[in-house]
Amino acid sequence: MTSCNHRHLVLLPNKSPRLRCRHCRLTITSDELGNGCCPECYETDGKKRYEFEEIPAEKTITRYRCEDCGTIIEYRR
Repeated sequence: MTSCNHRHLVLLPNKSPRLRCRHCRLTITSDELGNGCCPECYETDGKKRYEFEEIPAEKTITRYRCEDCGTIIEYRR
């Protein structure tokens, strides 16, 4: 337990929704997807697979970071 009172908090951005490959189960963001095919399937099998399922980001958690001690504080609604 720290002696910090957590008086200087910074609101952290919500995590963006992620995509999971239906074949290899790799989970990445749409920004990391690049050309649209699964990079793991392409690298291991040489096949371009485009089937993904969206994993929604959890909207009920708000996260803060204390600027003084670096602790991450989660507030669940």
